[in-house]
Amino acid sequence: MKKTVKLTAILLAFVLAVSAVAPSFASSAAAAESYSVIINPYEKIDWDNVKAYKTGLHNHTNASDGDPTLKQSIERHAECGFDIVAITDHGTVNYTWETENADSLIHGGLRLVGKSEGELEYLGKEGKFDNGTSYKYATEANGDDYLTLDSGKKIMRVPYGIEQNAVSANAHVNSWFADYHNNGLTVYKDAVKNVDKLGGVCVINHPGEYSKARYELHSADAYNTGNLSYKYIVNKFASLLDEYSACIGIDINSKGDGRTRFDRILWDILLERFSSNGRTVNAICSSDAHQLDKIDTGFTYVLMKNQDSASLKSALLNGEFIGGSHCNGNPDELKEIAASLKEFYGETDIYKDITEVTGKMDKRVEEIENGERDADDDIGETYSVLDENGYYKGKTEPMVTSITVEGDRITVNTENALLVRWISNGKTVLTSKPEEATITLGDYAGKIGDYIRAEVFGEGGFLYTQAFILKSAATKPMPVVEGVFIDFGFLDCLLPIFKNWSDILGRMI
Repeated sequence: MKKTVKLTAILLAFVLAVSAVAPSFASSAAAAESYSVIINPYEKIDWDNVKAYKTGLHNHTNASDGDPTLKQSIERHAECGFDIVAITDHGTVNYTWETENADSLIHGGLRLVGKSEGELEYLGKEGKFDNGTSYKYATEANGDDYLTLDSGKKIMRVPYGIEQNAVSANAHVNSWFADYHNNGLTVYKDAVKNVDKLGGVCVINHPGEYSKARYELHSADAYNTGNLSYKYIVNKFASLLDEYSACIGIDINSKGDGRTRFDRILWDILLERFSSNGRTVNAICSSDAHQLDKIDTGFTYVLMKNQDSASLKSALLNGEFIGGSHCNGNPDELKEIAASLKEFYGETDIYKDITEVTGKMDKRVEEIENGERDADDDIGETYSVLDENGYYKGKTEPMVTSITVEGDRITVNTENALLVRWISNGKTVLTSKPEEATITLGDYAGKIGDYIRAEVFGEGGFLYTQAFILKSAATKPMPVVEGVFIDFGFLDCLLPIFKNWSDILGRMI
């Protein structure tokens, strides 16, 4: 056994060394070329006849390692205006909200170590929440389960929600619409492959946790593929997304954005690779809520005419959704936003709030680098529009009301927004006020690659559109996986761990 592990480690080191000298990716952005939009994820959306359903795709209860019961979680989701909710406990396929839905291995094991506490509590066919709201829970004629509040509002349950790979080195994958789980020692590919085989939908969860990018102090270091660890990790995710269509993309902002603050960088790297082939990588936002105060940190607006699971599955596969978050932990993004706010609106209260947060981020980084704070700390600060109990404390939240594409002009129409930022190849190409949120691609030839995406900011938080895939005469398809790549499965978890330890040791020295 020791010889096998040693041989594997040597082979891993060899492959990484070979890939390090392979040609690196260059941007395929065209100079002085005209662009045409070849993939508009919102092309089929009838904006006058769809609703943006607020959807929570990643949530935990005390059936695994969450604090709230299922009943408490659904009550908070209702208070926060959610229309669709997936309960995705570790290794536990969600079949119902009515009666007990716990996996005996996962729930029993976690209870033994004190990570699942309190009695399980479900909805029954009808009842009343602690806040006094009455409800009924039933399966309707279309086969979907709905919670109907006394106000008439309905919340739909997403079928077969689960966070896969419960017994893993944090290779977490969320899936829906597929009755699958394997609570053995599993890796990313095990989950993605089997969900794909069963016709489900899945996404790679909070990659910054697995990659250890969450511990970087500077954006320039996160997912820098000049680093062997990040080169391997980006190739690993790219290969999964390339091989399995059920895997629609990655989670880019979840649970307050502490772990995912640099995962938009990963998204842009993947988009740059896939877009040259006329393909895309989608991104969701979620709460990954293990506590009630995290439930409204991240969410996804899914654009549908009907509130049913067939429409939800179709929308997820087609990229007909917009990520949303009440939090941001990336200092460079926040500084860009603050600078634009100052330019367009002056030193407003929101400008001062963001500047205060980024000042704290900078101070924390300085303390870590100077040895005044633990070397294994991360930035540890986020900008949030939630109060201390996790409730939205503002009055208006930004919303995308329509998106139009005419020739090489893309317009994002919004409500309650202050800024619209256009991003390509990981760089902001244009920032504008919402009333001027049209980009003419030809005006930015040489600055735009083979995709562009929009980020919307308002007092109520952040929105992320899916990418528009572009084509010009100079577009040159590139392989989505760079250099030599061999997936080492479970053992590759050692690579980011080793890198993280090395970084920490470097800070201590």
